[in-house]
Amino acid sequence: MLDFLISPAHAEGGAAAGGGIAQIVMLGGFVLIFYFLLWRPQAKRAKQHKQLIGGLSKGDEVVIGGGMLGRITKVTDEFIAMEIAEGTEINVQKNAVASVLPKGTIKSI
Repeated sequence: MLDFLISPAHAEGGAAAGGGIAQIVMLGGFVLIFYFLLWRPQAKRAKQHKQLIGGLSKGDEVVIGGGMLGRITKVTDEFIAMEIAEGTEINVQKNAVASVLPKGTIKSI
């Protein structure tokens, strides 16, 4: 009667004894893969972006996340004032800055 609910191998205790260790090794492998392929590179990029934001100063030419180019005219703790055209300034969060361009890039465009 119970044969259809519990297989005879498990009922007799004939299950594989090394299954627990193999599962732990697989779990450890997945953790290592997750660390090296996802978490570590993301932390490295976040650190580089934080350094980029910390080094912003007046006169730097930057690109923000939306692709807008401009020259920084004022820097505060959380925001920058960016001149996008002669006489046109916008305020942007520092986190929106995607990259700093070499000097003279805006004039060459």
